[in-house]
Amino acid sequence: QLRLVESGGGLVQPGESLRLSCTASGVTLDNYAIGWFRQAPGKEREEILCISSGGGITDYSNSEPGRFTISRDRAKNTVYLQGNSLKPEDTAVYYCAAKDRFCLGAWYGDIYWGQGTQVTVSS
Repeated sequence: QLRLVESGGGLVQPGESLRLSCTASGVTLDNYAIGWFRQAPGKEREEILCISSGGGITDYSNSEPGRFTISRDRAKNTVYLQGNSLKPEDTAVYYCAAKDRFCLGAWYGDIYWGQGTQVTVSS
């Protein structure tokens, strides 16, 4: 069974950058679409970006373009979420999730979720 692990979260100051990692032990992520999500206290979960098994990217962010990017390093079996110019409103628990192949479709049902990593943006 696929077990996703997020890492890279922590405390950063506004304007700084952070790179989060999503990986799996013993199972390749190559055949999965990987999405990055976040959930702040009192808010619903929101999807940020998704990268399909073929490398296509779907951007769900309502922020200004370019602050978040997603990438896949197949050699390292890792999907990254790069956040730049971080703001206090970016504070949330960030999750990665996997489903078969494609970013299209709802993120429910037969979905694999990581445990989440906390990102706090504060001065």
